[in-house]
Amino acid sequence: FSFSLHRVFKKTSGNGGLTLYLGKRDYVDHVDKVDRVDGVVKLDPADFGDRKVFVQLACAFRYGSDDLDVMGLCFRKDIWMQQTQLYPNGEKPALSAMHDTLLKKAGDNAHPFSFEIPNNLPCSVSLQPGPDDKGKACGVDFEIKTYLAKEKNNPDEKIEKKDTARLVIRKIQYAPSQVGAGPKADICKSFMMSDKPVHLEASMEKDVRHEPIKISLLNKTVKKIKISVDQTTDIVLYSADKYTKCVLNQEFGYTVDSNGSFDNTLTITPLLADNKEKRGLALDGRLKDEDTNLASTTMLRQGVEKEVLGILVSYKIKINLMVAGGG
Repeated sequence: FSFSLHRVFKKTSGNGGLTLYLGKRDYVDHVDKVDRVDGVVKLDPADFGDRKVFVQLACAFRYGSDDLDVMGLCFRKDIWMQQTQLYPNGEKPALSAMHDTLLKKAGDNAHPFSFEIPNNLPCSVSLQPGPDDKGKACGVDFEIKTYLAKEKNNPDEKIEKKDTARLVIRKIQYAPSQVGAGPKADICKSFMMSDKPVHLEASMEKDVRHEPIKISLLNKTVKKIKISVDQTTDIVLYSADKYTKCVLNQEFGYTVDSNGSFDNTLTITPLLADNKEKRGLALDGRLKDEDTNLASTTMLRQGVEKEVLGILVSYKIKINLMVAGGG
């Protein structure tokens, strides 16, 4: 016999006529392509009347709460959207193993669908809310929605909430297999009361996160090495807002004599667990009841306008030396 270990995510519309099934909610951007979104919608057409069933995948930037939307102020901007008709006479995609699993789970009257996410779209990013913030977090999100409507795109047709089923998914960035040379920086600092300057050189072998930092020191008594990591979040879609927050501050108690040298590799790992209280920190999207991570660095592809990405995330590493005599 055979069985499936797939976890299935599902959401049913308020009227009970639509049930959306997904096999996963994280879709990986491999730089050259993005995982395909395969899903299924189970239908109970008893109360559909002359309405049709559609399914859409939308990438949007949210910069306000749902409460403000109710007041007539729209704080959600669609970046990209794709729709397809499922019923009646819907398009049928080539079935994948995921489709087969979901169709067995959904049973009769289930209709498969697929979406290809362009690799020039931003990854899911949410700004960490404060303790008193309510509603959906600001950021870039992807949402799959199935709904009942008479026409595919009629702005004058009102879609009732009870006639829709929604699931939020995440597009997440994986480090590319082909990476470039890592960053390297050096500085030579002279001191008034000393005839020997201190020379500091820092480098990373690869330009990816979690890479150890190699540090070399010469000619100065050093009591302590302090490494900090800053995350910069640049909101480019609607304004020029830019935030910089420290996500790691770590000290190393090495002692280097004035005539000696120091050559070592230090490993640091910024973690969200150490930054839970920092409002506005960029995260890798947030799904209900699931944890997330610090947002990955935004990869700027050639020919893609920054505004389309919504939020740009970058990191900067700073190294401070505590030397004898202060400074």
